[in-house]
Amino acid sequence: MIPLFHDFTDETVLVVGGGPVGARKARKFAREADVLVLSPAFADADFGDAERVQAAPEPEDAADWVARADPALVVAATDDNDVNDAFAEAARERGALVNRADEAGGREADSVVVPATVRDDPVTVAVATGGASPALSKYLREQLEDELAGAGGMAELTGDLRADLRAAGVDPETRRNAVRAVVRSGPVWKALRTGGTNARQRADDVAADVVGNSEWST
Repeated sequence: MIPLFHDFTDETVLVVGGGPVGARKARKFAREADVLVLSPAFADADFGDAERVQAAPEPEDAADWVARADPALVVAATDDNDVNDAFAEAARERGALVNRADEAGGREADSVVVPATVRDDPVTVAVATGGASPALSKYLREQLEDELAGAGGMAELTGDLRADLRAAGVDPETRRNAVRAVVRSGPVWKALRTGGTNARQRADDVAADVVGNSEWST
């Protein structure tokens, strides 16, 4: 499977199943999409801002529910294989993506795996094991959380730096070398991770060493 990032803004995600797994999926997607959770009962769990509809759909009801929700993605997360099959088939018939919470390993076309994610906006890192080992995905996510501290700030800082170097007329190759030097700079990372106010100044100093003060000054 090839990892991709999908923008679900203003899209609907239909989650079928109100157990702990359904809650986790709903909570993740509710950060961005309109989420509808369909289940005869709901676990005592956080569903985020998802809308919950209490219903017990049979396999023959799947096409109607999918048509009414018109989702970009259907998450089949019940403990009934026939219901999951029916909703997956109905989703594919309408061109929606499918996430089967009860499957691991090989999947049909149009299937997606929801990875474990680490966010330090605008940086997002996703970890997946193809459904083979959710425990490993969770462990790796926890390890990456510390490693990525400050990554969002670094992304914003170097984005601003690139724009300033371009505006100053610095040639593309030198710009790239300057930004790479900043990304690899321990003092800049330290300033970002400790909340220091001098991260940009440190970055400018690193860039100046690459560019040359005659061309670039702060």
